[in-house]
Amino acid sequence: MWNNFKTTILLACLTGVLLAIGQIWFGRQGLTIALILAAVMNLGSYFFSDKIAIASSGAVPISREENPRIYQIVERLAGKANVPVPKIYMIPTDSPNAFATGRNPAHASVAVTRGIMELCNDTEIEGVLAHELGHVKNRDILISAVVATVAGAITYIAQIAMWAEMFGGYGGGRRDEGEGGIFSALAMIIVAPLAATLIQLAISRSREYQADSTGAHITGNPQGLASALEKIDQWSKRVPMQVSPATAHLYCAQPLTSGQILSGLFSTHPPIKKRVERLLNGRY
Repeated sequence: MWNNFKTTILLACLTGVLLAIGQIWFGRQGLTIALILAAVMNLGSYFFSDKIAIASSGAVPISREENPRIYQIVERLAGKANVPVPKIYMIPTDSPNAFATGRNPAHASVAVTRGIMELCNDTEIEGVLAHELGHVKNRDILISAVVATVAGAITYIAQIAMWAEMFGGYGGGRRDEGEGGIFSALAMIIVAPLAATLIQLAISRSREYQADSTGAHITGNPQGLASALEKIDQWSKRVPMQVSPATAHLYCAQPLTSGQILSGLFSTHPPIKKRVERLLNGRY
């Protein structure tokens, strides 16, 4: 409940940023055009997100004959979660991880890496896949599409404003005159997309906690997911898995590694340590 409330507040903040820069720079007409363009682009991404994610990961479909173990686990969990059995894929990499995608439970797919199947026992794999089915059950792909639409519009407007500023153009909205106004405008060009990105990441992290909670309730065993997360965290450092930033948020654990000081700030996932603590302490 708290995560849903927090997601709503963050979405409202994201919308507020969009409305503010649209009104200041281009007035209502410019805001409407940018919002429509961003919506069209992101709706296309929403309807084809599963195909994009599967293709970019290099995942291949697996049959029941090839891996009856994973089919038994997924079918059992889908029954407990009261969702249709998703399509199942295998990612040919030794780095342990998994993800789910699909715009709704009827159009869902789950992909597991070869590494996680070799590293984790059935209880741990159940925990991971229950987390992924939690994303499907909670319709997080829909939420991600809405967030991406608004964040995309903010970035789009900021880019238009940047070019307008470079060539001395002015938008239809009210702006301050003089040097102070120029600096304020430039600051907004930089700050608005950054704010949109941080809010987008905050929503992603909130949904990860929610999926942990849903997954723990599906299995009735939070220790399974907690143990799997610890293994994924340890082994991913030995066998890093580089994936597209556009699909990084889909994975059970953050697949991208970075030595940047602010890497935690720009992570799509909460720290593994905090997720494990919440699971083991019953705060899910």
